[in-house]
Amino acid sequence: MTVPKSEYLSNVWADGIFANRVVFITGGAGTIGSAQTRALVHLGADACIIGRNVEKTEAAAKEIAKVRSGARVLGLGGVDVRDFNSLNTAANRCVKELGAIDFVIAGAAGNFIAPISGLSPNAFKSVIDIDTIGTFNTIKATVPHLIASAARNPNPNPASTTGGRFLSVSATFHYTGMPLQAHVSAAKAAVDALMGSLALEYSPYGITANSLAPGAIEGTEGMSRLASSAMMSSDRGKMVPLGRWGRVRDIADATVYLFSDAGNYVNGTTLVVDGAGWRRQGGAGVGLDQDMVYPDFLLAGEIGKNLKDGRKGKL
Repeated sequence: MTVPKSEYLSNVWADGIFANRVVFITGGAGTIGSAQTRALVHLGADACIIGRNVEKTEAAAKEIAKVRSGARVLGLGGVDVRDFNSLNTAANRCVKELGAIDFVIAGAAGNFIAPISGLSPNAFKSVIDIDTIGTFNTIKATVPHLIASAARNPNPNPASTTGGRFLSVSATFHYTGMPLQAHVSAAKAAVDALMGSLALEYSPYGITANSLAPGAIEGTEGMSRLASSAMMSSDRGKMVPLGRWGRVRDIADATVYLFSDAGNYVNGTTLVVDGAGWRRQGGAGVGLDQDMVYPDFLLAGEIGKNLKDGRKGKL
């Protein structure tokens, strides 16, 4: 059964605003990435989604294509963002089969719960490789195509069409620091720095580059690993000033904004979509059960007992 539009896109956007545009997205088969792609395809774009799992990526592409009659959605599995040659081949195939790359989303990411004491050098390096090196490789593989897209779609454009836009999916942990998330904090801080450099070096060519930082998003693969399964949704909501976790639609709508004519002058920055959750990071509940209090759980060398994936270490 096709995902209802209300779950991935609000009603404020005009149909067809991304007609004849192509989005290239790593991690496009994930819960957030697929919502972003659905929104863009619904509004006229074609898409190329990249992933490591062949079956999952191809199945996601077929499902996403159902949101609009005539949509072309190419699913390229077996692609590892840590391998530049693999990613570069995928980008070239996207252009060959779909005609261009106008928008890029670097959404591939890895995460798990671990204190520094339980974080091996290889585990730390793995997250840096996927998030930071993967984003850099995505830049290198797609920038020539984005330059060409920006040349076809000047900013601003009287026709309101857009192109030459790069978006990385970041996080907010590094704004204040977050226990049990040193690896992701370091990786995403580097991703944000990359976006600043990309904006400075390539905006003269017409490219815009931004980060999008989601907070806790309901029903995502990421939060299924980071949050305790024993915590009620009502208690989770209390940890966010707005009173709820986000929806994938919140992230998809933010993506549409940044790629649309309305986002023409947003460049070299980070759009945080988290209900103001980062302003009270200590209460975010990442890696903790409901009764765990900072810094007691750290001094006891404990993490939540109801986590999908946690790497323990004694402090």
